[in-house]
Amino acid sequence: MSMVVAHRFGVLSEEAFREAMRYVIEEVFGTARVERWVYRDEEGFVYGFPAVVEVDVLIRDSEHVLLEVKSRVSVADVAKLYKAGLLYEKVEGRRPRLAIVGGVVDGDAARYASRLGVGIIRVVGEPGARLG
Repeated sequence: MSMVVAHRFGVLSEEAFREAMRYVIEEVFGTARVERWVYRDEEGFVYGFPAVVEVDVLIRDSEHVLLEVKSRVSVADVAKLYKAGLLYEKVEGRRPRLAIVGGVVDGDAARYASRLGVGIIRVVGEPGARLG
């Protein structure tokens, strides 16, 4: 099943949105690159059962930022990224920053993210609107 993101310029798939954001992030950060981190979590740390965990990682110099791009950000999205960050630190030996890029952010998700240190970058549809 493919997710669809509706915005003021039309409709596009969430994958197309993610690729567009990846391009923008690489352009903004210049030397940074975005990679996909895929890890088989046999212990079930992130989801509570063994599963493959996938997340985008922005790497710039020695800084690693785990990124999720979502059309709508929920508490579950924040919890998943937080747990993925803990797993990433355990496996890779480096503590990442955590950020979610999203259009609509549920109020509870924003509060939960603030408590856990997960940055929320709101993508708004108005020309000249500020991210953050």
